[in-house]
Amino acid sequence: MPDRSPLALAALACAAVRGLEPVSTQACAPHDREVDAAVVEDDLGRRWLVRAPRGAAAAARMDAEGRLLAELSGWLPFAAPEIAGTAPLPEGGQGVVYRMLSGRPIEPATLQPGPALTASLGRAIAAVHELPERLIENAGLPMYSAEDYRQRRLAEVDQAASTGHVPAGLLERWEKGLEEAGAWRFVPCVVHGDLGPESVLVDGDEVVAILDWGEARVADPADDLAWLVSGASEAAVESVLEAYAVARRQPPDRDLVKRARLAAELALARWLLHGVSTDDQAVVDDAVTMLHDLDAAFTDAAS
Repeated sequence: MPDRSPLALAALACAAVRGLEPVSTQACAPHDREVDAAVVEDDLGRRWLVRAPRGAAAAARMDAEGRLLAELSGWLPFAAPEIAGTAPLPEGGQGVVYRMLSGRPIEPATLQPGPALTASLGRAIAAVHELPERLIENAGLPMYSAEDYRQRRLAEVDQAASTGHVPAGLLERWEKGLEEAGAWRFVPCVVHGDLGPESVLVDGDEVVAILDWGEARVADPADDLAWLVSGASEAAVESVLEAYAVARRQPPDRDLVKRARLAAELALARWLLHGVSTDDQAVVDDAVTMLHDLDAAFTDAAS
């Protein structure tokens, strides 16, 4: 395994960005577990994010993300990462350096309904969903029809079921939700695909940046609401959706929130599958615990 210490990543930043002279560096938890990352501060007080893929799959995702970021310029009312420089890695692929964007991660549990941050968040998500699909196509990222996407989710449930770790009650619930064909008659659009508290940066009552675009695709708009419906109050979600609906050219479909709740639950299945595919028992154990907690919550609610 190559050296991916913060010092090694700082050296990579020097090679990627002319004139960058590091004075401090620290590791940071990467959004993608297959990517090593560090934050570097230079002698001018500027802060940089350095990322290096661990394998070919992660390198391909970063390359596609880079192509999309180049396409996004001028399309969004908030900041997105911009690549400041790249440097080849000895083992293949390339390290990428970005200027750190300002803002603090959003906290869904603290969101309050009203014409402030929730409204800004609704408009920001709508801005993503209004992006031209050609940006995704040009970046070589996935594009799905509604039925293709439903089948993809069904396949994930089948894979999760084959592990033997998903409670029967959850499997029945998921299969019922996915077989309700009427709920899956949505119009696909550009989605971020991995929105969450760490990827949405705010300043005061405004969304100022969205990070981590490697999972962007043309798919179900409900995907970008999954983290919100599972982490914010119902009133806050309604406030976000009101602003979202106003900002969209096409009205949201009536089953948007239903699919978002299902997507939030299926994220646990994907976490389980990630642990199984990487042979990471700690991830598997974590996923199993959350799946059983979720199943127990539904059982209690039904009793």
